[in-house]
Amino acid sequence: MSPLVVWRLSRENYAAEAFSGEGARRVGGRWSPIGLNMAYSSESRSLAALEVLANVRDPKILFARPWVAISATIPPGLIEHPARVPNNWRDTPHSRETQVFGAEWVRAARSAALRVPSAVVLGEFNYLINPAHPDFAKIIVGKPEAFDFDTRFKR
Repeated sequence: MSPLVVWRLSRENYAAEAFSGEGARRVGGRWSPIGLNMAYSSESRSLAALEVLANVRDPKILFARPWVAISATIPPGLIEHPARVPNNWRDTPHSRETQVFGAEWVRAARSAALRVPSAVVLGEFNYLINPAHPDFAKIIVGKPEAFDFDTRFKR
């Protein structure tokens, strides 16, 4: 089995902490309550971009400061593929059940990464990363690469 490369978009000034889980700790997310470190990543740059677009409150944010794409290479065996996720995983706004699901995974430390379905693109997947897991050190985080959103998103 080959390693999996996942992607995370970040504003350039936060690149150093992109996989620390600090952003999710501060604001929470679909799979994590506020106060829990978890890094969200996607199986492609394009899915990562769509996830940002779906969650950005003001499109001006996309152009106010530079963005970067950062890869992470996850070795085989470090990713949990859950048999089930909460039935309401795609609800908007996200449910408390999905946050509890993600929090239980982090606290149990069953794996360094967890595969979850993307609510933005059915059939594609995001990967939650637990930066506190002992195997997190085996995940190779790449160097930030410049990433520009298409200027048509300014409209």
